[in-house]
Amino acid sequence: MAAGGRLSAGPLRAVSTSLTTYAIETNGLRKEFGENVAVRNLTLQVRTGEVFGFLGPNGAGKTTSIKMLLGLVAPTAGTAQLLGRPLGRREARAKIGFLPEHFRFHDWLTGEEFLRLHGELYGIPAGPLRTRQADLLELVGLTAFRRKPLRTYSKGMLQRVGLAQALLNAPSLVFLDEPTSGLDPVGRRLVRDIIRDLRAMGTTVFLNSHLLSEVEITCDRVAFIKHGEVVRLSDLKALVEGETRVVVRAGGLTPEVLAGLAQHGRDVRADDLQVTLTVTGEADLPALARFLVERGCDVYALTPQRLSLEDLFVQIVGADGGL
Repeated sequence: MAAGGRLSAGPLRAVSTSLTTYAIETNGLRKEFGENVAVRNLTLQVRTGEVFGFLGPNGAGKTTSIKMLLGLVAPTAGTAQLLGRPLGRREARAKIGFLPEHFRFHDWLTGEEFLRLHGELYGIPAGPLRTRQADLLELVGLTAFRRKPLRTYSKGMLQRVGLAQALLNAPSLVFLDEPTSGLDPVGRRLVRDIIRDLRAMGTTVFLNSHLLSEVEITCDRVAFIKHGEVVRLSDLKALVEGETRVVVRAGGLTPEVLAGLAQHGRDVRADDLQVTLTVTGEADLPALARFLVERGCDVYALTPQRLSLEDLFVQIVGADGGL
C-alpha cells in the first residue's frame, strides 16, 4: 500500500493481460426474456487497461449486459470474450472483480470476516489474504471498522467494503455497477482515486454510473446504449471537446438567416435577439461570424460553451432517456 491509502503494486498487482488487445469483445450479444428483448444487439470492444463508461437510460439493458458478460445469465444469441476467452471460462472469471449495484452482504459478518470469506472462495492462501484484507480496508477507509458487523455500516460504508471485495483477487478486469451510489463527495473522490490507480496498474475498469459528472472525470471512452444497442462509442475527451454550444446575440436575425444557420451547426434555437446552436468546435466560429455579418446582422457576441456529458447524453439517447 502506498502512502495516503493509494493502491500500489506488490500483492495487489493485477494479473497481466498484455497478450490480449481487448479485455472485452462482444458481437451481436442478445438477451430475451420471453417476448421482452432486454439486449438487442450489443457489439463493442473494451481495450485492455482503459476505464470504459457504459451509459444509457433506465431500461436500456445495461445491467442485463453486465450479467451476460459475467456469466450470470446466458445470452440468447451472439458471442463474447473476456480477457481473450469465451464467456463463462473459469480461468477468466478468476481474474474478474465485480461490485453490483444492488448487493446483499452477510450482515452478521464483520468487515474482516466478509473479506476473508470472499478471499477463501477465491482460494487465496491465508498469509497473502491477511495482507490484502488489511491493505484494502485501509484503502477504502474502513480500518477502524474492521471488527464491526456489516449491519452497523452505513450505505456508503457498505459500498466501500463492496469495492474492497471487488479488488480482493487483484483482478485484471473490474465491473463497477454504480460504485458511487450512496457515497458523499469524499467517498466519490476516493473511488475516483482508486479507479485511476487501477488504470495506472493496467487494470481494465468497466464502469456503469448514472453520475455523468463522475464518468466525465474518470473514463477514457464511453458507449451510449439505447434499446439494447450501442448507438455511439467514442473517446470521451474527443467527444466532449468536439461539441460546443454557441450563444449568438445579434440583431437582424430574419427567418432566412435562422434557416441558414442550420448549415453551420445543429439544434438551432431562437429567442428574440439570442440564438443557440451546437457546432463541432470553436474553429467553426469565424465562419459563423462571417455568415451573420454578410447577411447584414449586427453581431454583439458569439459565446462558446463547452457541452457537458449530460448535454451530450440527452442529445445522443434523446430527451426522454432519463437515467
